[in-house]
Amino acid sequence: PTQPATLINKAYLLLGRLDGMAITLPDIDLFVSMYVQKEAVISSQIEGTQASLIDVLQKDRNNEKIKDTEEIVNYIKATNYAFKRLEELPLCMRLIKETHSVLLSGVRGNEKSPGEFRKSQNWIGYTGCTLNTASFVPPSPEEMEHSLSDLEKYIHEDSSISNLIKTALIHYQFETIHPFLDGNGRMGRLLIVLFLKERGLIEYPVLYLSYFFKKNRNRYYELLNNVRIKGEFEEWIKFFIEGICEISEDAISSIQKIIKLKRIDMEKIRNIPKGNISSLLLVYDYLLKHPFLETEDIRLLSDLS
Repeated sequence: PTQPATLINKAYLLLGRLDGMAITLPDIDLFVSMYVQKEAVISSQIEGTQASLIDVLQKDRNNEKIKDTEEIVNYIKATNYAFKRLEELPLCMRLIKETHSVLLSGVRGNEKSPGEFRKSQNWIGYTGCTLNTASFVPPSPEEMEHSLSDLEKYIHEDSSISNLIKTALIHYQFETIHPFLDGNGRMGRLLIVLFLKERGLIEYPVLYLSYFFKKNRNRYYELLNNVRIKGEFEEWIKFFIEGICEISEDAISSIQKIIKLKRIDMEKIRNIPKGNISSLLLVYDYLLKHPFLETEDIRLLSDLS
């Protein structure tokens, strides 16, 4: 098995490579936009939202799954809001509450105090379970206030602990505190990239662990519970950093494929005989941003009849 120090070094190398490669993309904003949309879909699906990435990309075309799509769009807005806000504020409880307010604005969970920490007891378990049959009961509202204060201090304290280990512990701690009545899972996953951004490990929101957590869902919840019940931190940290390595490699591969595909497409367009190259390039750029096109869109873009 991989030693913890070796695994951490590998994760740092991959994160650095991912961030460096992202800068080389011909249209970094487009890539980030699509990546955030993909993450929003997967993170929301973990919570039971049924919409797909196709539904989100078609959101302006009378989509039937409008409610589910709105939840995902809110996740996108919350991510963009939080990254922008990090330029003005440190990663603090105020920023987390503001982001939560954007996440739950006008969608399911809107009645559950968006942007406010809970003032009542909550619990985690199967649908319909009670406080007595719950698999886990987070701290009471009074204890929660102290726990959040400790978490905020931990986020900002300088220590000899690797920032990647800190990220794993911050995510675990947030999910254990479960400070909101709804949206804790999504906020906890978003907190991962916000901490990595604040620590200068990533520049763009292109690393998301939701796919890894979804793929290893049972193991994810089992390891979180093992930390809570048995204090087994090492296995959780190892799992978390393995996720960072796997998802970084996946994102690096995606970037390489995008660069190659765009180069091939551009060559094909330029080699079209008697083609209106400028109009074709205009349509191609639009297609990258809006994968679902109608004839009218093309006509408006290129003035073709």
